[in-house]
Amino acid sequence: MLETFHTTDILAIVAVVSSIALLIYFAVKTLITSNLFQKGVNLYQQQDYKGAETVFRQVIERNSTNDMVRLLLGDVLREQGNIVEAKTWFEDVISRSPKNPQGYLRLANVLMQQEQREAAKSNLQQAKELLQKQRQPEKAEKITRLLEKMNAKSN
Repeated sequence: MLETFHTTDILAIVAVVSSIALLIYFAVKTLITSNLFQKGVNLYQQQDYKGAETVFRQVIERNSTNDMVRLLLGDVLREQGNIVEAKTWFEDVISRSPKNPQGYLRLANVLMQQEQREAAKSNLQQAKELLQKQRQPEKAEKITRLLEKMNAKSN
């Protein structure tokens, strides 16, 4: 009976130590990723788009689920004139998070640069509807005015 008690104690200690080790691992990983993300944002704000691109790609390698980083990477690529790859990243965000209006707005911007007005309008409309559903009427109204201007130019 004494041996069973010790085995149980050892198993409990191993479980607790393993849990603590995992928590520390994930905390460190999160901290490193967060610091990298902030570095990328700072580089972007300083208009060091190549540096920001490198850092945002590193963040995505570490945390592939962060849509904000994908949007920022697309922005950086667009700023560098790499419209095709930027478009791919924005489409990726839309497919991963179809209720994220930022993906549609950024894709619409790229589509306008590619002179694909109808596709841009469609994406703006989708963003507007999402913003209305998310109770952001001021932003939705700005898109409404933009769509009205675009339609006026078409006529």
